[in-house]
Amino acid sequence: MKIIIIGSGRVGSGLAKNLSLQGVDVSVIDNDPETFKALGKSFKGQTFVGMAFDQKVLQAAGIEHADALAAVTTTDEINLVAARMAKTVYKVPSVAARVYEPQKAKIYRRLGIQTVSPVTLGIERLSSMLVNSNLDIERNIGAGQVVLVDVNVNYRLAGKTPADVNIPGEIQVVAFTRNGKTSLVNAAVIFKIGDLLHLFVTSASKNKISELLRS
Repeated sequence: MKIIIIGSGRVGSGLAKNLSLQGVDVSVIDNDPETFKALGKSFKGQTFVGMAFDQKVLQAAGIEHADALAAVTTTDEINLVAARMAKTVYKVPSVAARVYEPQKAKIYRRLGIQTVSPVTLGIERLSSMLVNSNLDIERNIGAGQVVLVDVNVNYRLAGKTPADVNIPGEIQVVAFTRNGKTSLVNAAVIFKIGDLLHLFVTSASKNKISELLRS
């Protein structure tokens, strides 16, 4: 698999190192060669100095054969221009951009570009931690309308089945972890104290999980 990362700051270098350790072919582009030092000596990918939207640099990095591209510089405009070029000009199958301004993120999602907004994610994460302190929100799905939630089985959930927890269109238990092993749920599963449930929950229904744990 070939992935191009534009921007070698903390996010870009961290992402590049993580993917490289997984055996992914990674190319990193940044206009400041000093930033490549953050990649460390263990990084096995390639680095290219240049602007994110310079087609010669992108082609040298292998964009014509790339499976994915992530634009994670500190500038929204650069990220979005590079992401759109990758999507529309080079037809890269999977394109993502870090966008600080939430409204810009919405616009580019409509263009088929996946976006991550640290501002939005931070607000949602803090809000969930404060309002639903008994839930562990793992991540937002899509634009944040659905979240992946981890719930520890207490005595209120012990003995229940997925059917007792699921609410069609709102809450769906998808897996559970027991004694360190994670499995997909089926109708015959009976929850035990110590289990960890993994649920997809609509953002508007997180309070229903909290009520279930208290009821």
